[in-house]
Amino acid sequence: MSGPAAVRPAYGLVCMTLGPEIRFRTITLKRYRMLDVAERYAALRDLYAANTARLAGAATYCAERGIRLFRMSAALYPMLDLVDDPTGQAVLDELAPQLRAAGQAFTEAGIRVLIHPDQYIVLNSERAEVRQSSLHQFLTHADVLDRLGFERSTYHAMILHGGKGGRADVLAEVIRDLPDAARRRLALENDERAYGPADLLPVCQATGTPLVFDAHHHVVHDKLPDQDDPSVRGWVLQARATWTPPEWQVVHLSNGIEGPQDRRHSHLITALPSAYWDVPWIEVEAKGKEEAVLALMRPEA
Repeated sequence: MSGPAAVRPAYGLVCMTLGPEIRFRTITLKRYRMLDVAERYAALRDLYAANTARLAGAATYCAERGIRLFRMSAALYPMLDLVDDPTGQAVLDELAPQLRAAGQAFTEAGIRVLIHPDQYIVLNSERAEVRQSSLHQFLTHADVLDRLGFERSTYHAMILHGGKGGRADVLAEVIRDLPDAARRRLALENDERAYGPADLLPVCQATGTPLVFDAHHHVVHDKLPDQDDPSVRGWVLQARATWTPPEWQVVHLSNGIEGPQDRRHSHLITALPSAYWDVPWIEVEAKGKEEAVLALMRPEA
């Protein structure tokens, strides 16, 4: 990474490690539905407690290695978003002290925590039932961040893609009506198909929502030769203008396995955009997880 006065960014670890150090448990909906009421509570109590402890362990893991940015898994508390079953919420109520302690572990270590809910959250879907379900899921994630004690700001951003293509106006309307717990944390990321940065920027500007720029997605979306295309630097700067303060800007970093147009993420980062030279926070989306992050953090990188 080079530039007139290049900074050392905070490279972020995404969700888990390639090794066994940060791993989380889960349960399938089919298995969960086979349990009776008492068994469901016991199963989620055991799973949520284990995952909360492992989340706190992730703070220790990152702190010991100088990793200052961590993307928390959106699948940390399975079944929490079931509309017809409040078991998960009841379990989290019981585990409130453990969640607050896990969040405090990150705060005390100076580690920024983000979350990127899955692609099935489409706030601007043409279908009302999908919009309603998506909003419920999104607010569930916001509730978890509240329980962890993280402030309601984009320092602890909840990152979403634009959703249904051609409905940017609807997306803007939905964002304006979001409850504070979600709206004040929301950030939008450009994707490879429906929403390039040019599509999302007007939404971000109209709603005060920061733009998380992804150079790999941009290159694929616009069929550009590579991430050193001049437009990448332009979008880094335009995206930065949507962040308040600008020092909170987050971008995503990934490479294609077989070249710039390959959507699949490579194991390590082999091409670092020169346009990222002064970006303060970079989430590393690579199959190699901690191997990719730690390689970038080496002084010679």
